[in-house]
Amino acid sequence: MSAIPLLIIQGATASGKTGWAIRLARRFSFEIISADSRQVYRRMDIGTAKASAEELAAVPHHMLDLVEPDQNYTVADYVKTARSLAAKIYRRGKLPCVVGGTGLYIQALVGGLAEVPEADEELRQQLRTREEHQGQGTLYRELQQVDPESAARIHPNNLVKIIRALEVCQLSGHKMSDLQQQHQFSDSCFSPLYLAPKWPKEILHQRIAERTRFMLEQGLVEETQALVSDYGENLKNLQTLGYREVLAYLQGEFSLAETEARIALQTRRYAKRQMTWFRKVSQTIWVDSCQESGKVIELIDDLIQK
Repeated sequence: MSAIPLLIIQGATASGKTGWAIRLARRFSFEIISADSRQVYRRMDIGTAKASAEELAAVPHHMLDLVEPDQNYTVADYVKTARSLAAKIYRRGKLPCVVGGTGLYIQALVGGLAEVPEADEELRQQLRTREEHQGQGTLYRELQQVDPESAARIHPNNLVKIIRALEVCQLSGHKMSDLQQQHQFSDSCFSPLYLAPKWPKEILHQRIAERTRFMLEQGLVEETQALVSDYGENLKNLQTLGYREVLAYLQGEFSLAETEARIALQTRRYAKRQMTWFRKVSQTIWVDSCQESGKVIELIDDLIQK
């Protein structure tokens, strides 16, 4: 079977990826496969910036609302389902279009999963105990020493991913980032075209601020309250961007204005990490989605005709 053409629109949060994809869908017949590690969860709509009802009606979307917020969902789960979806979309005579900002999902979808050691619960517990006894940030600082590239991609508060990266290092004797890099694109059944919207940093920061305000206006606080009510404050997904800041607000640690500023700040930092990841994908073509439409159309036409 020949490689399946795959359009990939990747980039930083708030860079307008979904809107861009929907505009392109007016010219090309495609369906969207989300590549967002949090949009797979139900009831997490505002905080993950899921597509609106109008956007969902305009273009078929997949890989949204797959599991409950307290269920585990891995990159392997994503790859298995998304690869099958892409093939089905292609067989329907449409172009599969991956849209999202979770670089690991996109990398694994295109190139397959790196061979890394299976989980070792005893080692994980030892690492968690160290963090508890030696203080918050202990394991992240260790990861910065042993695998700085992985550390740069992981939020300092994401203990689950920090422990996994250290676990891989200790069990395999190799850095997680090296294993992923060695494997990259070695198992591809796709012919991908990587596009990413290009914005000046100041404009992207403005867009992040505007979206943060919009999320709060749309009911991010109420959405977080509902998750706390049904799953408790220890729900792992409440420790992700946006929700953790609102949770601190609900616990009386910050005012609403301070919460908005904290979300915007952390989102800017997250966007910086995303940009670092995507700049290392050498195939990425950075374009001004408003001014370079002719170039984009030509590139997609070439992809379809391969």
